[in-house]
Amino acid sequence: MSNKSNNQGRAYEFVWIEILYQALQSIRPIKIIKNSSFDANKNCFEFLSEDQKNLYKISAKSALDTIFELEPRICEIADDELTLEILKDEFGIKGDVRDIVIRRKNLNWEIGLSVKHNHDAVKHSRLSHKIDFGKEWFERPCSNEYWQAVNPIFDRLKKLKLEKAKWAEMADKNESVYIPILQAFVDEINNTYEVDKNIPRKIVKYLIGVKDYYKIISHDSERLTVIQTFNLHGTLNQPSQKALSVITVPKVLLPTELVALKFKNNSQNTVEMYLNNGWQLSFRIHNASSKIEPSLKFDVQFIGMPPSVISLKCFWKNFI
Repeated sequence: MSNKSNNQGRAYEFVWIEILYQALQSIRPIKIIKNSSFDANKNCFEFLSEDQKNLYKISAKSALDTIFELEPRICEIADDELTLEILKDEFGIKGDVRDIVIRRKNLNWEIGLSVKHNHDAVKHSRLSHKIDFGKEWFERPCSNEYWQAVNPIFDRLKKLKLEKAKWAEMADKNESVYIPILQAFVDEINNTYEVDKNIPRKIVKYLIGVKDYYKIISHDSERLTVIQTFNLHGTLNQPSQKALSVITVPKVLLPTELVALKFKNNSQNTVEMYLNNGWQLSFRIHNASSKIEPSLKFDVQFIGMPPSVISLKCFWKNFI
């Protein structure tokens, strides 16, 4: 992700926490936890043009009532304090992909929002000469066969990095780098699945996170904000003392079977994973910068999700 996209995403997170605060401050006690992430996101927001600021606010406001309908405990009139916090990036490393956490400590209750601006990427994981993706993704170190397949390729990339070479100068990038590394990736997962049938569940949990949350995606060009429900543990959608949720959010059913993992048709840089229970994923590998380095990035996208992940469309037309 470029610095511009990253900063726009941070600004959108700031807008959400501000919109929540403004909507709730007259209803109940509420507090924003002002940490370093809050300050950084506020700075990103201040760099936006006035038109961008208004656009981001419209995007958030269009989905706000739906969030309240999903989670009546947020806007319940009560004397206890509700807190809003932007999580630091270090939580994401530990598998918590939420950007904003809404808490009521006296209820021992919280929900999270994962806020995305104009993209729906799941995770930007990497493969490199140092990264053991098996250990990181599903708690099983990569085999010697995997390292024997990829190390010569990464050794070549390390040498080209010292020469300050650029990817555009490598004519055989697909054949000598992308295809063999992706094939080693495919073989490693398929072989590990033969000895550990929990691999599908572990991979999906690694990609979507270890906590329950609502994923909020702003599609500016479509004037649309989408809310997706990731209710893995059944903690979302809890009733308040006087109200039930208007929308029922089912618990997500994780996959138990790897059906297929193979190259996408007519592609040299993308493999697709087909799991049972409605899960389908795309893994596109690419170089993260113009200069050659011994590290490649995945752009992971869902191409299919189970019906238990609800997608709610919130159109902006009533807010413009």
